[in-house]
Amino acid sequence: MACSSCSTKDGQPKGCKNNGTCGTDSCNKLSVFDWLSNMSLPQGVEAFNFVEVRFKNGRKHFFRNTENLSLSMGDVVATEASPGHDVGMVSLAGELVRVQMKKKKVAPDSEEVLKIYRKATQKDIDVWEEYREREEAIKKRAREIAIRLKLSMKISDIEFQGDGSKATFYYTADDRVDFRQLIKEFAREFNTRIEMRQIGLRQEAARLGGIGSCGRELCCSTWLTDFRSVSTSAARYQQLSLNPQKLAGQCGKLKCCLNYELDTYLEALKAFPRTDTKLYTKKGTAVCQKIDIFQGFLWYAYEGEWMNWYKITAEQANKIIQSNKNKEDVASLEEFEVQLIETEKQPDFNNVVGQDSLTRFDKPKGKKPRGKNRKKKRKGKPSKNA
Repeated sequence: MACSSCSTKDGQPKGCKNNGTCGTDSCNKLSVFDWLSNMSLPQGVEAFNFVEVRFKNGRKHFFRNTENLSLSMGDVVATEASPGHDVGMVSLAGELVRVQMKKKKVAPDSEEVLKIYRKATQKDIDVWEEYREREEAIKKRAREIAIRLKLSMKISDIEFQGDGSKATFYYTADDRVDFRQLIKEFAREFNTRIEMRQIGLRQEAARLGGIGSCGRELCCSTWLTDFRSVSTSAARYQQLSLNPQKLAGQCGKLKCCLNYELDTYLEALKAFPRTDTKLYTKKGTAVCQKIDIFQGFLWYAYEGEWMNWYKITAEQANKIIQSNKNKEDVASLEEFEVQLIETEKQPDFNNVVGQDSLTRFDKPKGKKPRGKNRKKKRKGKPSKNA
């Protein structure tokens, strides 16, 4: 979706190169639609004086509007920070902020909720953009220093504070890292206050973004805010192949989308017997080989005859298990085997005008006789005066 602020700068189009700082907040990471914006407050009710401010790569915090500024989505504001001030963009304002604070369990009277100083001036925005442009070059230099010090860590992102007084380095590491010497070199090299912040692999993928194997943007960088643990049992319940290359996402962990349909599969599996339950018949003992959750079928094979599979329904399998519990004799699985009869589906519409064939125009038309043949036909026809 394009927005009105995707203009040009120095002859070059901003677009997505603006890193999600469009003024209308319509193409940002984790953007929120304010469905209460068109509703007015009742008389005598004061507006909620808290706003949600978004910083680089979807980092959001709540701030107190102590100056009673008229703020709306997309406004660039200067907020309180330690030390100095930071610059961000208002991502949400109004009564919906109260809902978000309650959802994220942030108390309005908490000391962690800082205040907004003012709307950002042109000078604030110029300083902010100047340091934002330096981040990529500093990140490259920081990685070179970390490699030279032989630290087993990966610096994934750098975020400067709005006034440039502090730089936050986000990194991932498998083990604990002693970066005391690293901080000294960073402070001497970049001449600013350094803060190191370790994040997980999922948080790193959410900050950097990317395209998943489905062809869409990563869920964690567009709309997913809570990261739930994903286990391999989720793949087993959905009858997926336990291939790490297919089940892993950009972060190297199991894909979050494995949990999306897990509840539906668990609900459907309640009608199926356990796969480790054996069926006892007079012909032999049958072991489950495969199940089809969508069609409701199970495949069993007799012990010793593993090449011959017999397909039965989940209802029939439960019936055999109940017969085994009641010590009733079951002859064989062949009696319960399902014979599928494939029938052609007829179109559910009526051929009213006889034009339902797609190839009705493919047949070549007959050629009209020309020359001598036409004259011969004319001679053979009786004249009108006759």
